[in-house]
Amino acid sequence: MTDRPSILVPIRILEGESIPDGVPKLLADTNVVLLGYHVIPEQTAPGQARMQFEERATARMDELEALFENAGATVERRLVFTHNAQQTLNRLGHEENCLATLLPATVGDLDDVLVAVRGTVGIDRLARVVAGVFAGFGATMTLYHVAREGESDADAQTLLDGLADRLVDRGFDDARIETRIESEQDPLDAIIDATVDFDALVMGESDPTLATFVFGLPADQIAEQFLGPVFVVQREPPEGGEEDGAAE
Repeated sequence: MTDRPSILVPIRILEGESIPDGVPKLLADTNVVLLGYHVIPEQTAPGQARMQFEERATARMDELEALFENAGATVERRLVFTHNAQQTLNRLGHEENCLATLLPATVGDLDDVLVAVRGTVGIDRLARVVAGVFAGFGATMTLYHVAREGESDADAQTLLDGLADRLVDRGFDDARIETRIESEQDPLDAIIDATVDFDALVMGESDPTLATFVFGLPADQIAEQFLGPVFVVQREPPEGGEEDGAAE
């Protein structure tokens, strides 16, 4: 029996962004934190934007919430008018205790999942996301690590074995778990190259922030070559969060 991990699903709510096919079913055993956000100009007050757009945004949020609930997920929702989407994403992910953020994409056959273990995110958090999302699909989990300079294969294998043990403790058949270690390649490039054989990707948050991954170059790089859903598992929340001035 696994707990329901909270997964942040950010949607640009007034820009026609939709939920790709298969995503509600993929998140059926999770708690979806549906973040509808709209970026407003610096000179526009969030309260003013809310008065102007809230009715239309709320109607769209109702539609998206129903998709997830009908698939079996529990749903929490936040509607935000903000000057800075990156800060909003980081802050709300921590405020809502989300383990990961989903970069949604159409979900087809779900036979093979790549779990990139990068060392900056605790394996307990990775295990909770992988078990909470994929336990019911019967897919093979490939635990993947790119060894850093000076890191031995034995050390890398110990890291992957620790995650494998936690997945087995959460009900995974160890026959569904494989491990793979590589070295002498940039970690992000290696992950992109590896995704060609997989249907979904789970990876740890990249430095310096989750928002850099979602809104910046790494996301573009992966989107160009990998068309499946990407779960970005966040590090433990900081002691104090930053506020972004958004009205919610």
